[in-house]
Order: sequence, then structure tokens, then C-alpha cells
Amino acid sequence: MESVSTRRFTLGRQSSLAPPDREESLRSEFIDDPQDPSVLDFDSHIGLMYLASEGDLAGIREFLDAGGDVNFGDIDGRTALHVAACQGFAEVVELLLQRGAKVDVQDRWGSTPLADAMHYKNQEVIQILEKHGARLPIVRVHTKIAQEVPEYEIDPSELDFTNSVFITKGTFLLATWRGIQVAVKMFGEEVMTNEDKVWFSIRFSPLFYRSAFIDELALLQKIRHPNVVQFLGAVTQSSPMMIVTEYLPKGDLRAYLNKKRPSQRMAIKFALDIARGMNYLHEHKPEAIIHRDLEPSNILRDDSGHLKVADFGISKMLKMTKTVREDKPLTSLDTACRYIAPEVLRNEEYDTKVDVFSFCLILQEMIEGSPPFSGKPDSEVLRAYARKERPRFSAHKKYPHGLKELIEQCWSEDPAKRPTFRSIIDLLLIIQNQIGQKQRWKVRPLKVFHNLEAMWKKDNSNRSSRSSRSTTNMG
Repeated sequence: MESVSTRRFTLGRQSSLAPPDREESLRSEFIDDPQDPSVLDFDSHIGLMYLASEGDLAGIREFLDAGGDVNFGDIDGRTALHVAACQGFAEVVELLLQRGAKVDVQDRWGSTPLADAMHYKNQEVIQILEKHGARLPIVRVHTKIAQEVPEYEIDPSELDFTNSVFITKGTFLLATWRGIQVAVKMFGEEVMTNEDKVWFSIRFSPLFYRSAFIDELALLQKIRHPNVVQFLGAVTQSSPMMIVTEYLPKGDLRAYLNKKRPSQRMAIKFALDIARGMNYLHEHKPEAIIHRDLEPSNILRDDSGHLKVADFGISKMLKMTKTVREDKPLTSLDTACRYIAPEVLRNEEYDTKVDVFSFCLILQEMIEGSPPFSGKPDSEVLRAYARKERPRFSAHKKYPHGLKELIEQCWSEDPAKRPTFRSIIDLLLIIQNQIGQKQRWKVRPLKVFHNLEAMWKKDNSNRSSRSSRSTTNMG
């Protein structure tokens, strides 16, 4: 039987699922100085965790050979395997497993060594743990009060997945809920392959699928706009966890553009829908929302033909005056690199203007009838952006007055020179009005011509009738 300590190990990286305020609570709960190794009493087994945090293979062997418990846990249920997985010490992890360490032991927050390794992106440790049969834990979103259930909670038994299919890039499942069709996004080990687990650990930072779920859920609850997909509810008290949103049967903009190129008028209408949804997100208070993955597959069409921004899986919230930076370049994520701003590809700090860059490429695609850098592989596209190149304007394509200039301003190399979506909306409305006036000018002469033609025919008919009557009278 493994021993359990009343002490807490606080050195090095901590549990991936510990609450954010844990560090503050440690200061009040831990009497000894956690930075002083001398307080680590080897007889209490805390020493084993210290050796694991230092990657001391010889010390660990000596300790275990002397009869030490390899599955010792501190007051938080953390073991030496947890510590080694956090630190990324693959050899230590292998040694502990060989000596009988439990591969799926959970700490007080439900985190396992595999979850910790994925959180800190220690790929070699992940492979070792999975080789020994490690599996991701199923973690629920616990409320502060056990009996408290969120008002948006959906009973999973109400979701009917009969004849369900994947929709919108294969991210959501189609289901029926209370008589309507809905889109369901699932989070949980049983709905992921091994490749998906690693993908989730990379794509969603800082935690794996639990954090991804919580972040996206928290964001969707704040959003209410006609040009943003509507959040309906979630499954948080059982696994797999789910996010339920409205289902738009018209599909996404990518499918639409693959079938046909919209007219200038329709392209501007679509652009206004996107810009209005994005302006709402960027002006969200107190924190702006950066989509970060704005591309045609993440823009859906409703029954009325309007567009809605969707899929906030890698969105971020930030203070209005701040910027953000990725731990790793977004090129390693499941995003459409053709629509990613250069500063993100260079792994530099960025702000809401990355969405403006993506937007103008979508707008240009609607006019041109082909995606950015069409025909080039992704690697060539990335190199083109590195050379500060932009997709070309086709000489035979007609752009409404001012639209080319707007696109060029939106994809400026300097994010500060890109307009806000509020300014974009104002410019698009002017362009939309110009197109409307031209179309009315084309229609008006045509109507006049038809009216004149009708009058001419009527006049000729009357003349013929009078001539006929005159001939009859003379006879």
C-alpha cells in the first residue's frame, strides 16, 4: 500500500489541472520554505519527488532500492511520476514505470502524468506513458456547489445522434435536440484517436481538452449577435462533455464558394455580414475576442442567406490594449495557413488585426473566385508571406471602386495600418451603395425602353384601328 504525506511538494512545474489561485493558497498552507531543499525529509518520501524534479536517476534508484515507495503521494495526490512528467524527464519516467509506478494515478484535481506531460508538451514522455498504457482522464467541469448545475446544462439523453454525420470541417456532429437539429462539439477521450490527443495538447493551450472545453464554453456564453453562431447549451456534468450550438443547414462559405463565385453585390453583402460579426467580437467588453481562425470553413450560412462567424476553438480573449503571443507558431496547428497573418506565422506578438488580415483574403477570394495563392502548396504560401508577397489581383476581374484599396490596406504588413472592422463596415456600406446606384441606373433606361416600346406598339395599334375604321366608312 502506497504511503500518503500530509506535506505538499511545491517545487518545479505543478499540476496541469490545478486552479489558477493555487499558488496563493500554497503560501498560506505550506509552513516551510518550499524553495529550500533542506526541508525535504527523505524519510517522509517527499525526497523522492525532489529527486524526480531534479532528474536524479542515481538518487531515485538508491532511494527505491532502500525500500522507498514509488507510488508515494503528497497531500495533493501528486507522485514522483507526476513530477517527472511535468519536468519532461523521459528517463526518470521510464525508470519509475519499470519500478512499478502507477501510470494513470490521479492527483486531487484529476490530472494524470499523461495529462501533465501533454500540458507541458513533453512529447517523448507522452510516448513513453502511452506505451505503458496511459490514457487521458475523463474530467468533468465541477461547479462550486455540488448540487449547482449551470442553467445552460443539457441532459445528454435529450441529444439524438441517430444517423448523425460530421459537419463544418468534421468538428461538429449533427444531432436532434427537442425537435430541432443542432451542431454538437464533443470533448472527451472516447471520441479522440491517439493522434487527436496529441493534436489537442498542441492546439489547445495551456491545458488539454478540459481547458479547451472550459475556454470555449466561457467564450460562447458571452456572445450574442445575429452574425455569430448561437450557443444553445452544454453537457458539463458527464463525459463526453459537449458544446451545443445552432445548426445552419446551408453549410459553410467554403462549400458555397466551391460551387460558384458570388456577384459583386452578393460578395459585399457577405463581407458586411462577416465584418459585423467580427466587429462585435473585437469590441466585446471588457475583453476583445480574437477569432484567430477566420476562414471560409468557419463562416456559416443561415436560411436567409446571411453569414455567421463560427468555431471559436482557438479563439482568445484579451484586454483591449494588449497583445498576445503563441507558445508555438500557429503553423503547427489545425488552421488554414493561407488566411493567417504574417506576424502570427513569425510567432510575433499580435492583436485583433490578425482577423482583419484574414477577412480581406476572404473578400478577395469572393471576387477572384479562387483561394489565396491558388495552386500553390501550403509550404509555398508560407514562403510567399515571408517574402511579404500578397495574392495577385486578376487583370480581367472588375472590382467596385475603392474595394482593391480596402483589401490592400487590410493586408498591410504593419498591423497598425490595418483598419478596424468598424471602419471596414463604413467603407463597405459606401461601396454597396455605389453598386446599388449603378444597378438602378442600368435598370432605369431599360424600363424606359420597354415603356417606349409598349407605347409605340399601342400607338401603332391605335393607328391601325383608326385606318381600318376610315376605310370601312368610305366604302
